[in-house]
Amino acid sequence: MRLSPAIVIGAFALAACGERDAAPTPAEKVSAEVKASDAVQTAPKVLTVGELRRVCQAGLAQVHGQEPSAVAVDGVENGVVHASWRAPVDGGRMRADCRVENDLIVWKPLDLPDATLVRWMNQSGDPVIRYVMDGDAITITQTLPDGTTEQAELAVPAEEEAR
Repeated sequence: MRLSPAIVIGAFALAACGERDAAPTPAEKVSAEVKASDAVQTAPKVLTVGELRRVCQAGLAQVHGQEPSAVAVDGVENGVVHASWRAPVDGGRMRADCRVENDLIVWKPLDLPDATLVRWMNQSGDPVIRYVMDGDAITITQTLPDGTTEQAELAVPAEEEAR
């Protein structure tokens, strides 16, 4: 009779040891958040082609350590910006595609020797890149998979979009 409470407690303890869903990564938490503030202009739902060009130019420049003026927009097709810039190592051209989903910038490297790496950078384990436009200034916030963030405000004037 005295062992009955111990058996019941033991059964509850063992039942609590079952499998659990994996906790979301910091990048997944950030991508699930919806940030809104009266003080900061949030990203527009639909960008004009010129705004899309400017946002992708700023985003790709920040991700790849370039000045926005170094990133050339080669074209826009079906909401995807095709861009290129001078490769820092060998002087060749690096190319990427870019698209915007709400306030997220999603990009895909092109021309890589390993075709499996040519994919949209929007999977768990990829950095999450957000933007906010305020006139000519575009603030890019990059959240890395370990939860650390990098933020930069880049000037991308509307006249540069004609490149």
